[in-house]
Amino acid sequence: MNYRFPVYIGDDAPAALLDYCRACKTGALLIISDRNTHAALGARLAQVLAAGGLPVEAVVLQSREVVADAAHILEVLLAIDGGGRSLLAVGSGTITDIVRFVAHRTHQPLISVPTAPSVDGYASVGAPLVVGTYKQTITATAPAAIFADLETLCAAPPLMIAAGFADMICKYSSLADWHLGHLLWGERYDEAIAQDTLLAVRRVRDAAPAIARHDKDGIRCLMQGLVDSGLGILAFGASHPASGAEHHLSHFWEMKLLRERRPAILHGIKVGLGAVLTAGYWEEIRHIDLPEAEGLLRRSTRSDQEREVTAIRAVFGEAADQVIADQTPFLQLSAESYDDLRARIVAGWAEIQAIAATVPPPGEVVTLLRSVGSLCRGSEVGFSAEEVALAETHAHYLRNRFTVMKLRRVLGLSGGS
Repeated sequence: MNYRFPVYIGDDAPAALLDYCRACKTGALLIISDRNTHAALGARLAQVLAAGGLPVEAVVLQSREVVADAAHILEVLLAIDGGGRSLLAVGSGTITDIVRFVAHRTHQPLISVPTAPSVDGYASVGAPLVVGTYKQTITATAPAAIFADLETLCAAPPLMIAAGFADMICKYSSLADWHLGHLLWGERYDEAIAQDTLLAVRRVRDAAPAIARHDKDGIRCLMQGLVDSGLGILAFGASHPASGAEHHLSHFWEMKLLRERRPAILHGIKVGLGAVLTAGYWEEIRHIDLPEAEGLLRRSTRSDQEREVTAIRAVFGEAADQVIADQTPFLQLSAESYDDLRARIVAGWAEIQAIAATVPPPGEVVTLLRSVGSLCRGSEVGFSAEEVALAETHAHYLRNRFTVMKLRRVLGLSGGS
């Protein structure tokens, strides 16, 4: 993929970044990291830049668990003295999202310095932030450049590397959902971006053995795949190429953990759990022929809006108003519009099954995730069977998207509210 800005993935990112800053005359620099990422790379980066004659300061977030929320955004904002500075996000997804938002609101350039190949958001323009108890993606700023140090990436915690791999493998499901939403819900779609993202996924999948060994070539491939996925989001202007029902499941669990003040679980690990479930949903769709689909749809009835709103309020608590607002187009479907939707499903059933065939079966997804040390079951990360079932029933409310979870809902294959 052709990068819209400089992307360096190599053996000496600090030196390469120093050369870049000199060439671009970036001026004063502010490094933002947390305690772990400061130790992993931030301290060395500050030393190299200062030794190279650049004015540089560092902010190290001290929280035991850094979250992309208002408190940590304010902490970074307070560290900016009003002068022009390039902001260096040294960390993984959370640090990047915090600094991306701050850079956008303060009109400062952002340089992303990943410390783990754990997420695909490094090149993206969206910042998934926790607003109250709601996980909301807010348009922010894309990086001016990305500098990833291979030695640092290879030394990242194994579970973070596994999380990045899962965040790529889940694209089989998200790309299928994107195509489905275009077919049935009129969502914008770009076939070229979809194919570029799929190519990146296949490259990462082929590199699974090297990624599992944390070989430099494998980690380089994973990091390039994550950047390419983020560039797809950037080019499209929304998360559709890289985020579907599996991400909605992840967001549901993340919001639940936040409400209950429980320890966070890596984004990619939660997405991997979701990808196993959604692969099962797509496999279910593959085995339904047109007569059976028609029978299911004849028995399908439009959900009662009042009942659904009551269920949303019971499950999502103080975030319910935002969830309801996002779901207005689905919740307020008229009887005529619901009939039209059912007719579109029947007319497009052959194409729906072709979309389903692009998603590997759940057993294959599990094998892939296990091959790099990822977790594949809710019980492995501390979710009860009830928490998994709750997400399967309610996570589809989190975005105005028509995913395989919405399709199952209309077919009457999932529990209703």
